[in-house]
Amino acid sequence: MDGLESTAVTTLEQPDAGSGQDSPVPKTTLAPKRPLRELGINLNHWYVVAQSEELKDKPLSRTLWHQPIVLYRDRTGSPIAVEDRCPHRQVKLSEGTVAGDNLVCAYHGWQFGPDGSCAHVPYLEPQQKLPTCTLRQYPVKEQDGFVWLFPGEATLAEQFAPLPVPEWEHLNFIGSVATIAVQAHYSFLIENLMDMYHGHLHGGAQVWANPVLAGLEADVTHVHAHYDAESYYRIDKIWSASQLIIPSLRKLHPEPLDVYYYYPHWKSTLGDDFKIYCLFCPVSETHTRAYLLHFTSLERFPKLHKTPLAVRQFVKRSFTNSASFVLRRLVREDVLMLEQEQQAFEQHPTYRGPELNRALTAVQQLIRQQAE
Repeated sequence: MDGLESTAVTTLEQPDAGSGQDSPVPKTTLAPKRPLRELGINLNHWYVVAQSEELKDKPLSRTLWHQPIVLYRDRTGSPIAVEDRCPHRQVKLSEGTVAGDNLVCAYHGWQFGPDGSCAHVPYLEPQQKLPTCTLRQYPVKEQDGFVWLFPGEATLAEQFAPLPVPEWEHLNFIGSVATIAVQAHYSFLIENLMDMYHGHLHGGAQVWANPVLAGLEADVTHVHAHYDAESYYRIDKIWSASQLIIPSLRKLHPEPLDVYYYYPHWKSTLGDDFKIYCLFCPVSETHTRAYLLHFTSLERFPKLHKTPLAVRQFVKRSFTNSASFVLRRLVREDVLMLEQEQQAFEQHPTYRGPELNRALTAVQQLIRQQAE
C-alpha cells in the first residue's frame, strides 16, 4: 500500500518586502498521494453486475461503486438498468415489480419506463400531468452468460467492450462459477489474483506449484505476468477429472502459468487445459463483489468432438459447475486473508509493507493510473 507516497504540487509564495520582486515566486512542495486502498474505479469501463440466470422476472438490486442500480428484463427479455430510487419518496425500486416494459414502485405503484421516465401514476387526476422526473439509465449488455453495465459517461460506452469470455458458450469448455463477496478494497483482490506465490494458503486444493516470475509486461491498460510453474492436473483422459477429488492421482508436471489484469478484470491460463476469469463489480472502498469462473478444456478429446451436437451439449450441461466446490474453498480461504489485509490498512493506513513481487507493483501503478 502506498500511503506514504507523495506528488509534486506547485504553490505561489509571496516575495519578501523590499526584495524588488513584483510577483509571487513559484514554490514546489510535496502533497501526499491518496492511499491506493482508498482510490475509486475508472467508471468508463464495463463491469459485471449479474449472471444472466440471476436476472429473471423480478427486479434485481446491485450497487456498483456507490451507485444503487436496479436491473430488470423488458417484454423481449432484454436487460434494463436504471438507478434504484423512486423519485417520489426515494424508496428502492428493486422492492417493486415488473409490468410489461415498466418498473413498478412497491410503495405507490408509480411506473417508470426503460428510459427512466415516469410512465404511469395510478391515481393521477384528469387535470394533472405525469411528473417530469427521470431516473438515470445505464448502458447495459448481456454477453457470455453475464450482464455487463457501463457506469461512466454513457456516450463513451460504445468506445469500450466487455472482456470476452468465449469459453462460456463453447462446447469444448466446461465452466464452473463462484461468487466472491469480500469486505475489502478491490485492489486487495486483484493483487491476490496476480500473486501466484500465495499457493501455500490453499494446500491440497491448489492447482499450481513452484511458480517463478519469468516475464512481465505492463502498459496503461493491462499487466501480463508470466510464471514458469508446475501443475497438479493433466486433462488427457476423461477419467482424469477425478483428480479433483482423489489427490493421489495428481502428479506434478511443468506448465506455463500466465495471469492478466485487463483493467478492471482478470484472466489466467494454466497450460492448455485450464482458463480462469475474475469479473469485477467493486461496491465501495471496503466492499468488492466479483465472479470467479473456471473453465476446463475438452480440446484433447477428438472423439468427443465427432459425436452429435446433442451429445456434446449434454456433456457440457452435465459437468457445468463440477469444479464449483473447489472454487468455493479457494474463495473462502482468500477472503479470510483479504479481509485481514483491509482491517490492517484501516488500523494503520500509512504503513507500507515490503513488496517483492514485481507483478503487484505493476498492478498498483495501473490501478492508480486508471483511477486518477
